[in-house]
Amino acid sequence: MDTTKTAAEICTAGETRSNDAPLGVFDSGVGGVSVLKWIRQLLPQEDLIYVADKGYAPYGNKSSDYVRDRAAHITRFLLEKRVKAVVVACNTATVTAITTLRSMFKVPFIGIEPGVRPALNATRSGVIGVLATTETLRSTSFNALIQRFCKDIRVEVQECPGLMEQVESMAFTTPETRKLLERYLVPLLEKGADTIVLGCTHYPFLVPLVREMAGQEIRIIETGEAVSRQVMRILTTMDLLTTRTEPGSTSFWTSGDCCIETVISQLWGQAVTVAPLPDRTSV
Repeated sequence: MDTTKTAAEICTAGETRSNDAPLGVFDSGVGGVSVLKWIRQLLPQEDLIYVADKGYAPYGNKSSDYVRDRAAHITRFLLEKRVKAVVVACNTATVTAITTLRSMFKVPFIGIEPGVRPALNATRSGVIGVLATTETLRSTSFNALIQRFCKDIRVEVQECPGLMEQVESMAFTTPETRKLLERYLVPLLEKGADTIVLGCTHYPFLVPLVREMAGQEIRIIETGEAVSRQVMRILTTMDLLTTRTEPGSTSFWTSGDCCIETVISQLWGQAVTVAPLPDRTSV
């Protein structure tokens, strides 16, 4: 992958952003809506732009170069929309691409990491279970996170092929979803995990099913709330919080079929319109 910065990228990335500029958020599909909802709750006046890269999903079984190329393309699109910061609301894209993005574009990036650190304070058994994609669990950053913070805690990890696709299809409680989740969750519980980390932004939509299978006492850690607070901290520190007092707007874009708006509308909690993501950008 050629990560050389072009003159256009340097110029566009270096321009001053307005406080009232929008905030960009992207994921490989609809999972990042779980993060978007937390951001909207905490920052109701901010304008938000969400990109679901559905036409190129899933990221979890793609090469690193592939994911970095898609992340850079989406970032260029968001820069055209004059965003003041970008939230990479995808665990796989964060571990694979965020370092490259930060070197290419001079705009703040906020990434996602599995909520291992908050899980340390939640567990009583001393055993944490992590459900995530293959790419996330095999990443250098995730393993460094475990080595740094989990010296006295046992961390059991479980790759979850197929689970993200079930969420994309809105198949939250179908027999196939139940079968997959049981296959992935039960071994963690049998190993003593009393705290389950949802290491993919799609998985929070399966929380009711997780609780049904694991019991109401299970501690479930998702990262959307922590990410939204990090967004607020960064915008505050950089003096980029909007000055408006009226509710912010939210727009949705996708590289896939725009019929995805039915799915996003249900996850978002109200009807939305989804626009097609351009194949090329001017940046």
